[in-house]
Amino acid sequence: MVYAIVRAGGRQEKVSVGDLVTLDRVPAEAGSSVELPALMLVDGDKVTSGAEDLSKVKVSAEVIEHSRGKKIVIQKYKNKTGYKKRQGHRSELTTVKVTEIK
Repeated sequence: MVYAIVRAGGRQEKVSVGDLVTLDRVPAEAGSSVELPALMLVDGDKVTSGAEDLSKVKVSAEVIEHSRGKKIVIQKYKNKTGYKKRQGHRSELTTVKVTEIK
């Protein structure tokens, strides 16, 4: 089985051909192709890592859709001081399908 470890949105993801992966928002249109930088390639017993070897490795993915994550509510409170703070956050996400690992 061939798989690669790629850097995507500040995290590392283990991907193989055909996988659907949710990443931080990628500046590309739906249906277009993006390249993901590979950190490691595993092909059976052979493991490829290191900058000079990975310069030949290409991981291509097709952008399926853009979406938003679930809402996260952050609340801070201190007793007896009248301090209350409420903040929300919702991540911008992109779903991609890995099409090729060369």
